[in-house]
Amino acid sequence: MAISRRGFLRGHRDRLQVVQFPPWSGGPDDFPDRCTRCGDCVKACPTAILIAGDGGFPMVDFGRGECIFCGDCVTACRARALRRDGESQTPWNLKAAIGDACVARQAVECRVCGEACPVAAIRFRPTIGGIAQPQLDSALCTGCGACHAPCPVGAVRLTEQTKQVEARQ
Repeated sequence: MAISRRGFLRGHRDRLQVVQFPPWSGGPDDFPDRCTRCGDCVKACPTAILIAGDGGFPMVDFGRGECIFCGDCVTACRARALRRDGESQTPWNLKAAIGDACVARQAVECRVCGEACPVAAIRFRPTIGGIAQPQLDSALCTGCGACHAPCPVGAVRLTEQTKQVEARQ
């Protein structure tokens, strides 16, 4: 079990948590060096999904709502830790993933995530003699998080997508 250094020194045995920085923050290695932890982006977020996390760094809490990609956090960032230019045109590399705890997969009717998705990336495929099953179109998913909070069992997670590189022979 991996625990953080801070957690170890404080006597906490919590596992390392993956923190999602605000949109357009770039790589997780660069952002903490650029961010001044002023909180301007947190105050500017109209959906209030940005919160002050551990150490004062802003982080996204999809349990509070969704990102509408308005760019207000970028505009408010005087330190330019959030940048919407050059390589940072896409806000992040997040995509929704529906886990096995999904109640529709347990034969209980539920379509909450699909109804919450603003781009219809989650659709429900009817099954003969059963409950319609969720299907996620990753190409349509923006990673906004609208599907996360309304899920009654927490089966929807947002995960970082890695780019697959084709091996050349």
